[in-house]
Amino acid sequence: MSLVKRRPVTPTSRFAVLPDFREITGTKPEKNLLSVHHKSGGRNNQGTITVRHRGGSHRHHYRLIDFKNDKPLPGQVMGIAYDPNRSARIALVRYPDGEKRYILATSGMKPGNRITFGTETLPAEGNRLPLKDIPEGTNISSLELKPGKGSQIVRAAGAAAVLMSKADRQAQVKLPSGEIRFFSVDCRATIGMVSNPEHRYESLGKAGRTRWRGRRPKVRGVVMNPVDHPLGGGEGKSSGGRPVTTPWGKPEGVKTRDRNKPSERLIVKHRG
Repeated sequence: MSLVKRRPVTPTSRFAVLPDFREITGTKPEKNLLSVHHKSGGRNNQGTITVRHRGGSHRHHYRLIDFKNDKPLPGQVMGIAYDPNRSARIALVRYPDGEKRYILATSGMKPGNRITFGTETLPAEGNRLPLKDIPEGTNISSLELKPGKGSQIVRAAGAAAVLMSKADRQAQVKLPSGEIRFFSVDCRATIGMVSNPEHRYESLGKAGRTRWRGRRPKVRGVVMNPVDHPLGGGEGKSSGGRPVTTPWGKPEGVKTRDRNKPSERLIVKHRG
């Protein structure tokens, strides 16, 4: 995967740095693995906006991803596909019984690769196995929080955790955020880094491309009226010398994690 900088023939293409999609195969999405993607527009079941700046995205289907990878049979990668619902690429895997599933692709995954899942699996790129069977110092992704629940973390493009050490019942993993945490040795993970690692260097180039993704414009609080935002009002450009807050007066940038959560005892080092 590589990025392409557009020729500056228009103001919008001057700053655009977009992927070339060379790793994407020309196959169409599997119809059996698609479902309708209902968008909420940032509203709850009462119709109240609970998440601001959402709505107006391009229409697309949701790809059904196999996050559990609980099929004991070895599979073959048929192709690498684009997923509009996530930053990473997905891989179409076909099993000997004819079933096809989508999984999160790793950075080195290509069509024709064979991948296996289970306890008797070799720790090779793309294979999925418990932490107790993975060598220390290995880059892993698609990690489970609870054994058998399916991968929940380390799923973004280019993300990778490191298995630091193992004991009888727990393993110590360093997450992409820098947090070091204990996991059960029965939690499963995929060997390798998540695909599309250069996603962080993309530049959309224009506001319209952000609207295609369902992100509406944001308005700064200092340009609002006092009735709409605590930072609004005043003569000239002034925020009143007070800390940055939300429209409801709560300070921004304050850590909100509950230190009394049961999982707090599993964290060895908090993220930086």
